[in-house]
Amino acid sequence: MRVIRAKDYKDMSRKAANLISAQIILKPDAVLGLATGSTPIGIYEQLVDWYQKGDIDFSNSMSVNLDEYCGLPAKHPESYHYFMQKFFFSHINIQPQHTFLPDGMEKDTQKECTRYSTLIRSLGGIDLQLLGLGHNGHIGFNEPSDHFSADVHVVTLTESTIQANKRFFGSADDVPRQAYTMGIRTILQAKRIVMAVSGKEKAFIVREAFLGKITPAIPASILQLHPDVWLVGDAEALSEIPEGTL
Repeated sequence: MRVIRAKDYKDMSRKAANLISAQIILKPDAVLGLATGSTPIGIYEQLVDWYQKGDIDFSNSMSVNLDEYCGLPAKHPESYHYFMQKFFFSHINIQPQHTFLPDGMEKDTQKECTRYSTLIRSLGGIDLQLLGLGHNGHIGFNEPSDHFSADVHVVTLTESTIQANKRFFGSADDVPRQAYTMGIRTILQAKRIVMAVSGKEKAFIVREAFLGKITPAIPASILQLHPDVWLVGDAEALSEIPEGTL
């Protein structure tokens, strides 16, 4: 694991975006695994800025998103389809037919899980997976459990995740209770993983995930086993990771 220390959120966003930009420059047809939530917004803004300056070209790249809420249509303002269009896809030259997310409106959940898993494999896997880190250690929507879920699956969100996400909705009651998500094995099969973390409130779980034992009670801890993980965090998020320990 490699740790990149940033001064603040803006610096963290730039450093994480630099890793993604380098991936696209080295392999223009790279498959990017993308994340949503508040943390990646600055990363996407930086990538858009570089694209608009002519420094990066997404025309041959492809993307697969980590997750999507069950029951939300693509045009719903809180769906992850909508999020990706708003913050990233509509501002760059990635081809729409090269962007993929789970279908939140598919009622046959097993069918959709199989479809999305097959799709990722058909693309040759993920070259670089961007991750955020939940307050309870979740990655994607892989919540704390007694086992590591393998492939794309439907998960029931924990109360802490619902409370964390309610700021994007009218209230906690409006947050969907289930979501499609890539499983732990799907994530671990990515060739490179970039985890972006920001803020003092993430310091404890960052320490537990990367300096504690590997346990499905903290899903992100499994990343300790991946051969190419880059942890990019600001000073507050990495405040409980002494320099030289990772």
